[in-house]
Amino acid sequence: MKDVLASFEKVFMRLQEAVKPQPTPLERDAIIQRFEFTFELAWKAIQKFLRSEGISCRSSKGCFKEAFRYELIEENPLWLRMIEDKNLTVHTYDEEIAEKLCNHILGYLPLFKALLLRLKVEEQKL
Repeated sequence: MKDVLASFEKVFMRLQEAVKPQPTPLERDAIIQRFEFTFELAWKAIQKFLRSEGISCRSSKGCFKEAFRYELIEENPLWLRMIEDKNLTVHTYDEEIAEKLCNHILGYLPLFKALLLRLKVEEQKL
């Protein structure tokens, strides 16, 4: 758990560094890429934590649903939108989609931060 959590924290910090208002197209692409990394490690950290609690999940959507049930994260519609947005990242060649994603990512930072803090608390209990 410790390794995945440390990696999640590291990529989240890098995402925070990248996010800024009015990014250039290159900066926007970097933000989206860092979002992908952060999202992947967030759900992997959730998966690993839930496994330690005897709960199995295999997909990001399944892990987030279990995290809601376990009250690891608040049930917030932004989490579900985040999952949808992650699936859209393969379409960043479309300027409109890339702009939409980039705008949404700013709203996801507090969710990632809350998850990271909660997982750190839970890790201390293990």
